[in-house]
Amino acid sequence: MPSFKKLAALAGTAAAVRGYAKKNPEKVNKIAGQAAEFVDKRTKGKYHGQIGGVLQKVRKATTENPGPGHVQ
Repeated sequence: MPSFKKLAALAGTAAAVRGYAKKNPEKVNKIAGQAAEFVDKRTKGKYHGQIGGVLQKVRKATTENPGPGHVQ
């Protein structure tokens, strides 16, 4: 079972990543797209659907006005 210190550090890191993504959505989307392309190529398309779904979630999370029902 992870210690509370590790969980606190992980939560702090996640908050920092969210803040960076909100301030730099273009960079985050570009890097996420490159990473998705790399993983898709390395797995020879085996997980193409899952990779595409994750990429959609990243893009949705980095939009300025996510719309109703979006929880932050």
